[in-house]
Amino acid sequence: MSSSSKHPPQVALFINGEKVFSKSANFRNITNPATQEVIAVVPFATVDEVNAAVASAAEAFKTWKKTPVGARSRIFLKYQQLIRENMKELAAILTAEQGKTLADAEGDVFRGLEVVEHAAGIGNLQLGDFANNVANGVDTYSILQPLGVCAGITPFNFPAMIPLWMFPMAIATGNTFVLKPSEQDPMVTMRLVELAAEAGIPPGVLNVVHGGEEVVNAICDHSAIKAISFVGSTKVGTHVYNRASLNGKRVQCMMGAKNHAVILPDANKEQALNNLAGAAFGAAGQRCMAISVAILVGEAKDWIADLATKALTLKVNAGVEPGTDIGPLVSKEAFKRVIGFIERGVAEGATLDLDGREQQVPGYESGNFIGPTIFSGVKPGMSIYDKEIFGPVLCVSFAKNLDDAIEMINANPNGNGTSIFTQSGAAARKFQEEIDVGQVGINVPIPVPVPMFSFTGSRASKLGDLGPYGKQVIAFYTQTKTITARWFDDNTIAAGVNTTISLK
Repeated sequence: MSSSSKHPPQVALFINGEKVFSKSANFRNITNPATQEVIAVVPFATVDEVNAAVASAAEAFKTWKKTPVGARSRIFLKYQQLIRENMKELAAILTAEQGKTLADAEGDVFRGLEVVEHAAGIGNLQLGDFANNVANGVDTYSILQPLGVCAGITPFNFPAMIPLWMFPMAIATGNTFVLKPSEQDPMVTMRLVELAAEAGIPPGVLNVVHGGEEVVNAICDHSAIKAISFVGSTKVGTHVYNRASLNGKRVQCMMGAKNHAVILPDANKEQALNNLAGAAFGAAGQRCMAISVAILVGEAKDWIADLATKALTLKVNAGVEPGTDIGPLVSKEAFKRVIGFIERGVAEGATLDLDGREQQVPGYESGNFIGPTIFSGVKPGMSIYDKEIFGPVLCVSFAKNLDDAIEMINANPNGNGTSIFTQSGAAARKFQEEIDVGQVGINVPIPVPVPMFSFTGSRASKLGDLGPYGKQVIAFYTQTKTITARWFDDNTIAAGVNTTISLK
């Protein structure tokens, strides 16, 4: 197809190592969030196409599961090299379809690249156990074997990083994979999949289908799919978890959040405000680990004016423009939703200290731009506090002391991430011990762990007990098989029939 604006290119499916153009009659436009230009169309795959992708993965599993671990690892060594060589191109595709700045897009790719590097060392992580002589002449050992076909469903906000959280670890452990990227911005994901094939991932081992609810349900229901990893909204994640679990699958769902940062008055003020502004407004607030609530403790309540001044220094512009700090929201729907939250915040009595509506961006008049927005006096019960806004909107609450701040955070149902800014080791240690949130930052605003660890959001932010990437995901993507073995030699004296459960 020609790439002129009249006929934007069609994003392909990827099945059995080849690009496949869907036979679907249902397409969605992929729109540049800064210009509204339609840059491609994505098909909503048919159920037959999903079935073909799963069948391809199931067939490939027969040989891939027997591929030596070193051979699998070497593919990911090559893959990380290809990602590095193509970093600028990947970032440019990502910015065009998602809107975030080029620098942030490179960060998106890089945090996924770290997981690819970790996948290359999978042999050290997929070791079993061995116990010698558990009974007379009897040994017991365990091995970690791949499950089979696994699937991933990924969100629009990190179209490079989150797919790279999923398929490299699943494939490196010997599984095959069917990926459904976000239908809003699948192009950078597809480029990453092409590079994975170039790195040597065999046909059928990695497949991609596009779509919405029908495709998600087909993945949840397919009997050949053994495990599903999901990142996205709480509503969809809960649906995926319940539906796929009822079908006997392993499921991990990373979902919505309301992340709080506690600012104690002894914090390094400049560093705390810089970190807070970056974590609240970076990526236009479209991060599940964004700081969306700041709790200013004691005299730190006087820092709001300084925070607003700092926020005003952030440049709102198209992601491709030099010096941009905040790009557009991903879609017109997202823009309207965030504007609606700001209006509700005003109506519910919060103080609007900084209003990011009415952004004028020369040359990009039709972009989905909202600037940094700050509400203070925000309390539980207000919609802007209770719901995830997913925009550049920071809610500020006040607390008398650290105990009150901890109580407020623990009363919120979500548990993705939280941070404390302080110079007091005692306060930091009290916070990390008493807070009921799975990922804690101490003077670190967005505490997403590096790949040696796992992403460990908790409570309402997560369903399933094992997180993506890191050590936990090895357990998720493998089945432990335990073998108890005895070998008889010619001198073994028969002990007769043993009808007890003891090993003799």
